[in-house]
Formats: sequence, C-alpha cells, structure tokens
Amino acid sequence: MSSLIEHLQQIRDFRTQPRYPLWVVLVLVLMGTMSNCLGYRALEDFVERHQKALLELMELPQTRLPSYSTIRRVMVRIDFLELTKAFNAWASEAFGVSLSEQVAMDGKSIKASVKDYDNAYQDFVSVVSAFRIQQGVVVGLQPMHNRLESEIATVQSLLNVLQLKGVCFSMDALHAQKKPSSKSSTVVMTT
Repeated sequence: MSSLIEHLQQIRDFRTQPRYPLWVVLVLVLMGTMSNCLGYRALEDFVERHQKALLELMELPQTRLPSYSTIRRVMVRIDFLELTKAFNAWASEAFGVSLSEQVAMDGKSIKASVKDYDNAYQDFVSVVSAFRIQQGVVVGLQPMHNRLESEIATVQSLLNVLQLKGVCFSMDALHAQKKPSSKSSTVVMTT
C-alpha cells in the first residue's frame, strides 16, 4: 500500500523554481486542516508551532518550512482535480469499505468561492464527499462547480469512481430519482 505522501508526489508541480517539493506544502495544509487550522494565517501558525518536529519527521534539508505566502500561492494555483485524484487513490487503498457498511454522501460549498453572493443564483464551488460512518473517514471526493454541473451528476460520478459494492448509502433527498442515470450502474437509494 502506498502512503499519502507517495500519492501526493504524483501531482505535477506547476512551479518553475520551487524551494520546497509540492508534496511538502500539501502535507502541511492537510495536517493543519485536520488540526482545525482553516485559514492561511492559522496554517502559518500551525507550521511555526510544529516546525522543528516536522523538519525532523519529513527529513527535509531545509532549516525552515514554507511560509504563509508560499502556502497561499500553492493553494491558489493547485490543480484540484489532480489533488482529488491522488486523495481518492490513497483513500481507496487505505480505507477499504466492508459489505453492509454505511457511507454518507453530501456536498458542501466552499464559502470563499462564492461569486455573485447578492444574486438569487449564486456561483460557487462545492466538494461532494463520501464519508465512511463507522470509521469516521472520507473515502472519496469530487469537486463540483454549481454553474457547470449538478450535485446529482457529481454524486453519480463519485459513485462510479469509488466502485463500492454492497454498501448502504445515505444521501440528500435530491438524489432520489425516478429514472437512474443511464451512465451509472449503481442503484441509488436515499434515507
């Protein structure tokens, strides 16, 4: 089984002269986010607080970790589809789903992505996730831009990516359709 770092190392680095490998910045963002550091300044504080231990643990040649501005520049330009693909590949290896297990599917909008907030039909980006309830872990993600696609199609796409069989899905009522998509081989039932 490959580690999360090995999967993150597969993401193409878009920077021309990086001081830090891309995977280092992504691991710091993931670790900080898991520690409830939800903004760039909070991530910077997390990195500064744990800098010595993280440098030793990751065996990096640098004497300090990336700054707030480096983290921000990477996150603004990262190819989220590549990041999602790497995460989903790792999660499917690390967290196999058992028969009859419960998996909750839901989409959440990214607040900072809202455009036209004063219009009735706002423009925003969402992330649809598959959450393994018994283990308390996300086993798959799929990004969605509400002006370009629907949550229904995104959930069906994520189901096709995950290829989960024999599990119990819980979803919002909007996913209950009379006619399942002809592209999807998965029968979707809601609770």
